[in-house]
Formats: sequence, C-alpha cells, structure tokens
Amino acid sequence: MFHQQDCMKLLLILVAVIEAMAGLALLLIPNVAVSLLLGVPLDTPTGLVAARIAGAALATLAIACWQARNGERGSPATGVVEAMSFYNFAAAMVLVYAGIRLDLRSALLWPAIVLHFCLGVWCVSNLWFTRRKLSRSEVTL
Repeated sequence: MFHQQDCMKLLLILVAVIEAMAGLALLLIPNVAVSLLLGVPLDTPTGLVAARIAGAALATLAIACWQARNGERGSPATGVVEAMSFYNFAAAMVLVYAGIRLDLRSALLWPAIVLHFCLGVWCVSNLWFTRRKLSRSEVTL
C-alpha cells in the first residue's frame, strides 16, 4: 500500500524536477522559456532580469524540495509542501490572469495552469492527510 510519507516524497521529487527544469530554462534561455510559456518574447532588459530572478527562485524551490524529500512528517518537508501549495496556486492564478486579462496565447499556457493547479491540490491534500494522521496519533497516545 502507498503510505502518506511515500506520497509526499513523490510529490517533492516531482516538484523538484519540474521547478528545476523551469528555473534552469528561465536562467539560461529566458527569452525562449517565456516565449514558449506566454507566447510573446521578452523584449526589454528588465524583463530578462526579472525572468532570470524568477528562474533562480524556482531553482531554489527545486533544491529545497529535493533536500526535504526524505523528511519525516511534521518536519521541514511539511513546511516545503506548505510553501509549494502557495506557490502553485499563485502561479496558476497569475497565468490565468495572463491568459484572460492580458490575452496572452501559447501552446503551454493552459497546460501550465492545469499543472500548477493540480500540484497545488496535491500539496493541500498531502498536508490535510498528514495533519489528520498526526492528530489521530496524538489521540491514541
């Protein structure tokens, strides 16, 4: 049977890989990464700098997730999953805004929205099950 700790470990590994790829793409080839995601090129030096800073932030999240993947429940791994739930829902909402209000179009925009939303739901469900299991173990002690 698949245990909750195994599910959180899988989530952290998957998020680490996805965010590392996105972060490295934004750091190394920001114009290509943004064009693929939003359908428009970065055409200002400020945009390139902002994209690279965002890439560094995503790479940092990837490292934190990778490091926390073997943590115990209630440990720093839980904190990383809490942070990732905020990040994934925020990223989904920013991308929805870009697609609807800014009328940006690309082949990857809506798949990225769905990916971030699903990862956010997975994070929240992991946190809920972890807290539920912790509260049950406290009751039986």
